[in-house]
Amino acid sequence: MAACEARRDGVVLDVRVQPRAGRDGILGVQGDRLRLRVAAPPVDGEATAACRSLLAEAFGVPLSAVRLLKGERSRDKTFAISGDPAALESAFAAVEKPV
Repeated sequence: MAACEARRDGVVLDVRVQPRAGRDGILGVQGDRLRLRVAAPPVDGEATAACRSLLAEAFGVPLSAVRLLKGERSRDKTFAISGDPAALESAFAAVEKPV
């Protein structure tokens, strides 16, 4: 699976998270995953919540449109983002930079 896969109601993203980073940011695509760094620690879902916020901001969607599909306790996570697939893929192309 590629880092971003279009679905009928949005896109599905595979991400690799680096928690406890100096600041939040999107590092780009490495392999088949979008790399994210978040300042939040991997405790009590804080890093996952930070990832949701970062993705919502980057894709221009409300926080409620970003949901975790799998990987709650893992650095490798899969998120679903609801919305227009074409617009979301365009937003992904804007943040996709090779690492």
